[in-house]
Amino acid sequence: MKRNYLMQFHWLNKQNNQKLIIFFAGWSFDYKPFEFLHCEDFDVLMLYDYNNLELPEIPVYDEYFLISWSMGVFTAYLLKDKLPEFKQKIAVNGTPYPVHNEWGIPEKTFLLTLRHAKTGLEGKFYQNIFLSENEYQKYINSQVERRIDNRAQELKSLYELIKNTDIDYITYYDKAIISDNDKIIPTKNQQNFWNEKVEIKNLASGHFPFYNFNNWNEILLCK
Repeated sequence: MKRNYLMQFHWLNKQNNQKLIIFFAGWSFDYKPFEFLHCEDFDVLMLYDYNNLELPEIPVYDEYFLISWSMGVFTAYLLKDKLPEFKQKIAVNGTPYPVHNEWGIPEKTFLLTLRHAKTGLEGKFYQNIFLSENEYQKYINSQVERRIDNRAQELKSLYELIKNTDIDYITYYDKAIISDNDKIIPTKNQQNFWNEKVEIKNLASGHFPFYNFNNWNEILLCK
């Protein structure tokens, strides 16, 4: 059950499997666009809406896997001491420095997005996330259901958190998936950060790369 004082969460699959994937989503998203991914023999717990960073209780599993996307890469790293020990940790189109001129979203770009968050969410923001018009139309059939006011407030909350957090990155993630046409977090900036730190999988995709996969295990395998 969701509580207002907790980070929002949703079980994409909960079948008492032995392995759990914890998925930290990107800004403004909820679970609707991810329901198409098959879970196979994984339970999948999705965390989103970073207006509040109080984690829900995470049940005991034999193995844990972390997949973080976009702003979720930063959020998961920030909360790493409160998370279980992971067998594998994958960063997807994000870095622990989400607003950074060399390693993340350039500050001017981010501030412009923040200033016009509501109109952007109603307009081109989601179109820019996808590689093609076909992908965008696919998204429209299972789009985010959160209120725009809530999503805009989340970006304000994230910016306050980023401004007041001094990140000193210590090796954490094992792999990074980087799209070659990311219009949100520039591909070059992601490469600048992850080069020589982790194994990198380059993907012909936009910022939302998940339509390249059929199931969560393919993401873990970087296939």
